[in-house]
Amino acid sequence: MKDLSRIGCPGLDGPEVSETLFHPRSSRNEPLSREGVRDILIPVAEGVSVGARYHVVDKDAPSILFFHGNGEIVEDYEDIALLYIRRGLNFLPVDYRGYGHSTGRPSVSAMLRDAHVVLEYTRKWLQLNGCTGPLIVMGRSLGSAPALELAESYPERIDGLIIESGFAHSQTILNLVGIDMKRAGIVEQEAFRHLEKIAGYAKPTLVIHAEFDHILPFSDGEDLYRASGSSEKRLLKIPGADHNSIFMVGLSDYLEAIGEFAARLR
Repeated sequence: MKDLSRIGCPGLDGPEVSETLFHPRSSRNEPLSREGVRDILIPVAEGVSVGARYHVVDKDAPSILFFHGNGEIVEDYEDIALLYIRRGLNFLPVDYRGYGHSTGRPSVSAMLRDAHVVLEYTRKWLQLNGCTGPLIVMGRSLGSAPALELAESYPERIDGLIIESGFAHSQTILNLVGIDMKRAGIVEQEAFRHLEKIAGYAKPTLVIHAEFDHILPFSDGEDLYRASGSSEKRLLKIPGADHNSIFMVGLSDYLEAIGEFAARLR
């Protein structure tokens, strides 16, 4: 694992970003533990853990390590997890600090650093539990940041990358919190660097984006696709959908694309 002290975006860790970019929500439910489903707390720093819910249906199947969008928690994906399971895919959604059963407070640097620990923990957990299938990293919306961080850092450990409703440019997401990078003296190299990160990942890549995304525009999805360093890449546009309706409007195409993507990795 990399030296985590060198990971992050210090210029984005102030309260003007952290307190408006993140919308943590705690879980009121008890952790789950039943056949095929396990709630886990992953230690990411001294006294801090992030929650995850691992749905395992087939130990030989591809596993999707999933970083969700802002304002969501892993429990919100219980119904969606069943759809992945029905396709024979293991689905492993993870929270951020302060979300769900996690402790701590979220920040950009913490999110990126924690992703490294989460990947290492997940790989060991899968190995200890006899799961031998390919590992896919997927990020939705804000979750595109930890997903691309891992794709750049550990291409040899990740068999496929899926970015759904992601952002290509740091300014795109900082617009949501009223931060002008030029005025704040922040350059892309000191921020998320998503185009650079996806350019460095050469393995199979799937980009999914809503045609009428009103939060992170479709053009960002196009830019990610064009910048991708993969020779096996696909851009799936979900017609008529926006940022929050992408899954339900495009349910069939969305799941079919992921199913086909995962099948090619077997």
